[in-house]
Amino acid sequence: MAKFDSKSFNPQAFGKYVDRVPNPKKKELAKSGAIGSNEQAREALSSQTGSLYCRVPYYGTISGKTSQNNTGATDIVSSNTTTFEQGFIVASRMDGWTERSFSKNITAGVDFMNNVAEQIADYKLDVKQDIILAILKGIYSMSTSGSTVAAKAAKTFIDKHTYDITANEGEDAYVGAKTLNSAMQKACGDNKDIFKLVIMDSTIATNLENLQLLKYFTYTDKDGLTRELALGSWNGRAVLVDDGMPTEDIPAVKADESKNIKAADAYTKHTSYVLGLGSIICDDIGDSVPYEMSRDPKTNGGQDTLYTRDRYICGVDGISFEKPASLTASASNDDLSNGANWCIINDGTEAIADKAIAITRIISKG
Repeated sequence: MAKFDSKSFNPQAFGKYVDRVPNPKKKELAKSGAIGSNEQAREALSSQTGSLYCRVPYYGTISGKTSQNNTGATDIVSSNTTTFEQGFIVASRMDGWTERSFSKNITAGVDFMNNVAEQIADYKLDVKQDIILAILKGIYSMSTSGSTVAAKAAKTFIDKHTYDITANEGEDAYVGAKTLNSAMQKACGDNKDIFKLVIMDSTIATNLENLQLLKYFTYTDKDGLTRELALGSWNGRAVLVDDGMPTEDIPAVKADESKNIKAADAYTKHTSYVLGLGSIICDDIGDSVPYEMSRDPKTNGGQDTLYTRDRYICGVDGISFEKPASLTASASNDDLSNGANWCIINDGTEAIADKAIAITRIISKG
């Protein structure tokens, strides 16, 4: 049986095992198809461990507005598409555990190091999901003040890509039959087909189930019987349920006639995200030494410690990370959640269309 032992530890074999461990816990956002990669950023940042930031071209599209009438007597005037730039940042994470950090109360016959690998696989998904939620918080905190192209584009994005129904009366403050379609249309108009999945907490999912709006996918088993899968859909979009989605408790409000304030009960705001495939970049590019063990012969009579390191390329399709001068090493979750570090891709005179960004959010009471 393998042991928690620095002498016999094989980091390559251990890393491969961690990568293939099945994880039953709910880290659905981190595991979903909404999380993608950017090949140009990966090429630029994965070459060496010290790489922190890169900017890659983001090409505009040709437009029918440049079409010219062909009279047979005029020259064709050619035009160029606008080429923008998009910034990507690296978030490096590290941790370490001594043997006593891991429970030994496991089923007889189960390899202890397998148990360690399972815990670390789950830990890595926790870390990744926290990074992704920090990114989402950051892009919804972009600066909207001022008259710059970036500020105007940020305001347009946040206004159009937020569908907040909490101020509605009664049941209209809760998700219903029209909520998702209305949110997608508000965000992207005739381009709403770019949205492929919705991630929500179990309160929202239960409400949809009670309204019979959540349809579960089915399959036919070997006996020819049709059975339901755990994966559902809402208005044709795959639904992922994860209680790690943001919530905010809103306190009750006391009536004050002198200030024309009406009484209101306390409630919880629930945020659900509607995303396109690969709309968020959180690409694990690894570290030069992702796993290693070290033995300390002095402490506690001698103990082994397992260390882990990861590097993630972070970005958003259509939104650029603008690295501040103060950020000289790995981006923390505070850096990623800081709206001042994000902007809609623009060249100072023109920003990309917000309807090309496959991210929106629904804020409801449940």
